Amino acid sequence: MADDVPSHMTAVQLVGHGGIEVLEYRTDVPVPEAGAGEVLIKVAAAGVNNTDINTRIGWYSKKVSEATNEGGAEGFDEVDDADATWSGVPMSFPRIQGADCCGHIVAVGEGVDDSRIGERVIVRNMLRSYVDYRPYECWTFGSECDGGFAQYAKAPARETHAVNCDWSNAELASIPCAYSTAENMLHRAGLGAERVLITGASGGVGSAAVQLAKRRGAHVTAVASASKADDVRAAGADEVVDRNADLVAAVGANSTDVVVDLVAGEGWPPLLEVLKLGGRYATAGAIAGPLVELDVRTLYLKDLTFYGCTFQEDVVFENLVSYIERGEIRPLVSRTFPLSEIAAAQEAFLAKTFTGKLVLIPPA
Repeated sequence: MADDVPSHMTAVQLVGHGGIEVLEYRTDVPVPEAGAGEVLIKVAAAGVNNTDINTRIGWYSKKVSEATNEGGAEGFDEVDDADATWSGVPMSFPRIQGADCCGHIVAVGEGVDDSRIGERVIVRNMLRSYVDYRPYECWTFGSECDGGFAQYAKAPARETHAVNCDWSNAELASIPCAYSTAENMLHRAGLGAERVLITGASGGVGSAAVQLAKRRGAHVTAVASASKADDVRAAGADEVVDRNADLVAAVGANSTDVVVDLVAGEGWPPLLEVLKLGGRYATAGAIAGPLVELDVRTLYLKDLTFYGCTFQEDVVFENLVSYIERGEIRPLVSRTFPLSEIAAAQEAFLAKTFTGKLVLIPPA
């Protein structure tokens, strides 16, 4: 451990699946040590994401069928700990969550060049190092290992990326989870200069998808609440459809090449109706509920292709870093909170009254 790195730190520990009360703010947590091939990061900012809340409440468990907001603050009455994580492996508690991490490298482990100390970095949130880079396997930073809700965090050196830009730490901390999720859906669906419809377009992932789709030359139709329409247009959407509108009437049947969906739930069937013959549907979320009604005839008679998007090829995160450094994207940070106010930050996140990202700032 470097001489100027303390032995203990401030961190938020998740002590079990449940409501916001299972998040414990502590000042006596041991600082992690960088092992072989790892770096130690002094965290400057960490974004708030659906995945952090979903993991806390055990929403990934197949026993849960409600929308994420239904248990976001209080948790769910019945969760099977055995399948309540991304990987399906029971979570080890206590766990430091935080899928997003921006900070500076302050120490390196065996096999990592000392010259990396001092780099300002972000960590790829879907880690492959710990599963030997096997296809379609990954650990989520802050789920299968400790993440960014702390003063210090360790991560694999090869998945910790230096970024050269003039952004604030809060802006950089908005990138890893939301933007890689969005870019991965566009990458998997092969979006080009086509017509794309994006649901949940005012959220962190949705607003990222709008920007990233425009960067690819797509015509973007965004679905969002009327109160956030101007913000979504400012992010790059060509048109905004109210989330309560008749989607087929507003957009047109067989009008859209790609649907990027983060919502699912009861309003899901029209998403397939607006797709063209041979259209592609990509999803990485289900905030309105994971269970949908599918008419399989629509799937096969329209020759549709479905993409479930969790695993990310290496190029996805590498491309994001290049977009940042070339000035091709810029996140919207709605508000920052001290790490000690994580409960208020997650409550604000669940209220969905903002556009863009909420970010936590740990003590200096």
